[in-house]
Amino acid sequence: MSKPVLLDFFADWCGPCRRQGPILEDLKKRLGDKVEIRKIDVDQHMDMANTYGIRVVPTLVIEKDGKVVHTLEGVTSAETLESMLSPLVS
Repeated sequence: MSKPVLLDFFADWCGPCRRQGPILEDLKKRLGDKVEIRKIDVDQHMDMANTYGIRVVPTLVIEKDGKVVHTLEGVTSAETLESMLSPLVS
């Protein structure tokens, strides 16, 4: 099984997105290489945002084995994300 992937859909002009960034850095320190975190600028990758149905930034999408497991809109704490990701780590 592959490791979970967290997709961070953000925009440079988005204030809440700037608050989410340090939270994801903290999460990366907690989980290390067990989780892959990808940042996706919706202004540069509108096609990908449309594919995932992104309407609000920040939106976090958690995938496991190529399937969406969770979608979270708005700023989300590292604790919440860790509790969602930990069961997905093989």
